[in-house]
Order: sequence, then C-alpha cells, then structure tokens
Amino acid sequence: MKLVQHLLDSKGREIISIAGDASVFDAIKLMADRAVGSLLVLEGDKLLGIVTERDYARKVIIKGRASESTRVDEIMTTDLVTATPGQSVNHCMTLMSENRIRHLPVLADGKVAGLISIGDLVQAIISDQQEAIEQLEQYISG
Repeated sequence: MKLVQHLLDSKGREIISIAGDASVFDAIKLMADRAVGSLLVLEGDKLLGIVTERDYARKVIIKGRASESTRVDEIMTTDLVTATPGQSVNHCMTLMSENRIRHLPVLADGKVAGLISIGDLVQAIISDQQEAIEQLEQYISG
C-alpha cells in the first residue's frame, strides 16, 4: 500500500498558499489561475488554516459578502485535519471521508510538507489495484 510520502514524491511538493490578510478575491483568483480547489493559509512557514472553494461559496457568496473586502482569515477553516508522510493512502481516505473534506495538509515535524487531495488518493488506489490485477494475471498465466 502506498504512503503519503509516495504521493508527494510523485506529484511534487509545491505548496500553493496565501496569507490570511489577503482578500478572498485574491484567493479565488489564485485558485483559478493555478487550477486548484484550495489554498493553504500560511504565516511564514506556520500553517494557519486552509481556504477552499467550498468556504468561498458558503461563507462569502451565500452570505452576500464582498470578495474584495473579505479577508481570507475571516473564512478559512482553522480546525484542520492533517496527515503525515508515513500514513497510508487508505488511512487518509478514511480521514477525508469521515471528516467530509477534499484536501489534506501533510505535516512533517510540524511543518507543511505538501497537500493531497481526494483525487490524489483515488488515483493512488486505482494504481495499486491495477498493479495487483497485473500481478494476478501474470501468476495465473504462469
């Protein structure tokens, strides 16, 4: 079974982040420019929270707030569920399902090591299953 470390090694460790005092408009623009659904909110190398498209929809749009005048730290999620590089993909899938989240910050020694998404996990599980199928086919065909 693959570990979070393997996912980070294959997808890269680029961390797309924003400061808490940035406007929500800037956050949404950055998400659109980078084709991502969330941003880590950092102060230096300290993880403060995460802001997602879901946060934007529920805490800005539905409440009639202005994107340009609302700060990221006003809508970000601060009660974070996180993973470590040594945890398994299956464990992370369980964490994400139980907590109904789509993005999981990865921390190593208290510092951000990366971010994985539900899509990353699904892709890893499919890859593992494909490898198992190929091994079984080879075993059966002798």
